[in-house]
Amino acid sequence: MAETEQAKPFAPAAFRIGSVEEENMPTLSKTQRRNCIKCCGCITAIFLILATTVVVLVLTVFQVDDPVIKMNKVSVQRLELANGTLRTDVNVTLLADVSVKNPNAAAFKFNNGTTTVYCGGVMVGEANTPPGKAEARRTLHMNVTVDLIPNKLLGVPSLMSDIVSVRKLTMSSNTVIRGKVRILQIIKKYLVVRVNCTMTYNFTSQAIQEGNCKPHLSK
Repeated sequence: MAETEQAKPFAPAAFRIGSVEEENMPTLSKTQRRNCIKCCGCITAIFLILATTVVVLVLTVFQVDDPVIKMNKVSVQRLELANGTLRTDVNVTLLADVSVKNPNAAAFKFNNGTTTVYCGGVMVGEANTPPGKAEARRTLHMNVTVDLIPNKLLGVPSLMSDIVSVRKLTMSSNTVIRGKVRILQIIKKYLVVRVNCTMTYNFTSQAIQEGNCKPHLSK
């Protein structure tokens, strides 16, 4: 009996140990919840940073702007009169300084283009423009030579009346270049760029007196 009575005090000790373990369980759960909240917050922040980066790239680097073609200088050689009419024994040449301005963050590569010259609605000359590449945010200059056909010029109905009355000849040109812009081998955009020009040749000064060009773009 004495041994049995001495063994009874150990039961409350076992109860106290179990109570301590139960008290520690909620503390571990709170720590886990805090860690989960921190982890979710970090993941959300990473996704926001990635989304912002993608939006910035789309609006800046990945944005493809229109290349611009300009005819900076135009001159005509050997467009001369003889006995009140055009000379047909010499080749008439139109020389143009053409520039391709590329505002994009990637190069604009283009194939052979065409430049066509009209007078009074009649096509009087045509030539190919060479292929090339306008580097990112750079302007490429190239020379274009178009041989005008005197017999076709003489076929323009109002040609002689303009020459006799004002000694001027109004012509127009159309330049077309087809190319593409490729950014990081991901975004590829094909472009067709055009520039239309009108010019007035003065037979007295033998030079281009007036000129006006308007660029166009087709996607």
